[in-house]
Amino acid sequence: MGRYLLLDIGAGTLDMLCYDTDHDLHYKAVVRSPVRVLADEIRQTGGNLMVTGCEMGGGPVSQALIDRAKTADVLMSKSSAATIHHDMQRVAAHGIRLIDEAEAEGLKDDSRFHHLRTGDLQLDRLQRLVRGIGVPFEFDAVAICAQDHGAPPPGVSHLDFRHQRFAAALAQHPVPQTLLYRSDQVPAEMNRLSAIAKAAKALPTHRVYVMDSGMAAILGASMDVLAVNQKRILVLDIATSHTVGAAMEDGMLCGFFEYHTTDITAARLDQLLKDLADGKLSHRQILDQGGHGAYIRKSLGYDGVELILATGPRRRLALESKLPITFGAPWGDNMMTGTVGLMEAVRRREEMPPIRYL
Repeated sequence: MGRYLLLDIGAGTLDMLCYDTDHDLHYKAVVRSPVRVLADEIRQTGGNLMVTGCEMGGGPVSQALIDRAKTADVLMSKSSAATIHHDMQRVAAHGIRLIDEAEAEGLKDDSRFHHLRTGDLQLDRLQRLVRGIGVPFEFDAVAICAQDHGAPPPGVSHLDFRHQRFAAALAQHPVPQTLLYRSDQVPAEMNRLSAIAKAAKALPTHRVYVMDSGMAAILGASMDVLAVNQKRILVLDIATSHTVGAAMEDGMLCGFFEYHTTDITAARLDQLLKDLADGKLSHRQILDQGGHGAYIRKSLGYDGVELILATGPRRRLALESKLPITFGAPWGDNMMTGTVGLMEAVRRREEMPPIRYL
């Protein structure tokens, strides 16, 4: 029990929840994501760049670095270059020069280069945000979620690899919190979450957890006051970059699918949700249709679904649905879905008393 900091690091926003269990008080903020903040800094900084740090979410940062390499020198340590791609030859093909850590250290004070650091945890900014809402920057536990495809072995696609990791974990215990890891237990192949866990050692806390953001969103949506007492539910989190749909029965995960949000329509969502509930989806089928994959443990039966609940910053897409979709707001805020999922996963891990997210 005590003070908890929950961080959902997305492609569009960083969602932050501070919860004091002793006083049952919570404070929250939604700000621009670290990847967008760093991409802005790259674009606003002229000239040559020397980039160190660790793997973080790519997207805008990767594109900004690739664009800069067309007009100026861009040097990157291999650990930071993993942000663009795990294949260093593909990074170098963009005109980016890869350097080792020793060379990077020697160039930090070189006036020819502007020095930037990649990383999902921007510690100084995070400290300012927390203190800005009047909360002491000290916590009993911190939990952070982000999407991590992992580092697949040669010949295995990152989407298949992500699916295999999820399927193996859920086969042992089919609940979303299975994908919550203590900082010293993160699988080595989960590069991004490992980098976050390592960076989080600098935070003033006793315990650090990391989790996949899709699983955190599924758990958070299921804790909405409208869903928590229903036996068979479908939850849908339509986020900036990825959309996840899941079927749950008595808190157990029956299956899920994942897509890029830009590749999906309301009509496609309707069919996916029905097929998910009826157990008709397959991982290969979803990949072939342009999605990120699917997992089916058992059929829920669409006719037996008691609630379909949608969350996420782009959930307005579901307004065009022909299904009876309800819009959820865990703890009164749609943007807190991932952080509520983190808090609930930690609560269950630490065997804390139940929390009503109302």
